[in-house]
Amino acid sequence: MTARGPARPSRAGSRPIGRDGGAAAVPRTTVFGVRLYTRSAGDGVPVVLLHAFPLSSAMWLGQREGLSGVCRVITPDLRGFGGSPLGDEEPSLAVMADDVAETLDAEGVERAVIGGQSMGGYVTMEFCRRYPERVLGVILADTKASADPPAARENRERIAREVTENGTGILLDETLPGLVGPTTRERRPMVYGRVRGLVQSAPPGAVAWASRAMAGRPDSFDTLRALKVPALVIVGEEDGLSPRPDAEAMAEAVPDATLTTIEEAGHLSAVERPEAFNRAVAAFVRGLA
Repeated sequence: MTARGPARPSRAGSRPIGRDGGAAAVPRTTVFGVRLYTRSAGDGVPVVLLHAFPLSSAMWLGQREGLSGVCRVITPDLRGFGGSPLGDEEPSLAVMADDVAETLDAEGVERAVIGGQSMGGYVTMEFCRRYPERVLGVILADTKASADPPAARENRERIAREVTENGTGILLDETLPGLVGPTTRERRPMVYGRVRGLVQSAPPGAVAWASRAMAGRPDSFDTLRALKVPALVIVGEEDGLSPRPDAEAMAEAVPDATLTTIEEAGHLSAVERPEAFNRAVAAFVRGLA
């Protein structure tokens, strides 16, 4: 387990170098990122896993334990969550992707498999847009490539205002019920209790910031179509927030994609069914090697 220190200038001031040696056509302005607190385990191919909203890298415990014999698992706390500072930047997935690049630099990793669940998937797609030359493979779990429609953006803003004014109680009432599937709620009370605890510990400032960052995210289908590396798309059978049609649309957009369904799991398939999730990731990583 490693903690990262104070902020330093991000790589975002430079343009990425594409596979043909030329500069990738993604304009960026210089930002000052934060050093993300990370938990790491294992050796081998580096696999970065980015957590769901409004959790932290604590959600990846089952992956750090279950995948450490297969790959090097790197799990950062996205800014404001867990042990990572929030910083002063305006809410943006681009800022979050730059933070991940900072983390790779700090870990001494030039290229990695980049993956995420839910919000972590949004950040993964933004990372692919901004740093394609640093991606060995992509894992997109219980997420979607489409931008938020107006009603969803308005709802995220409502949640951001509510947590800022009154704390994160609204997350227990409105967000928590959709994070896990009915099988987990009925048969896995300890898992449900763990997810509830992670939601309760979410800092209001980070929740508001991330809500606004997600609301402003672009459509990422063009990014998926442009991928030059394999992708693993995972969806929980009982996911009501990012259901199978969203997963199928992403898998169809990527030139080289594998779609895997985790049975008896909802939106947090990695937490609800870690063994099944890990089997899919392990097979994907071994295929890359």
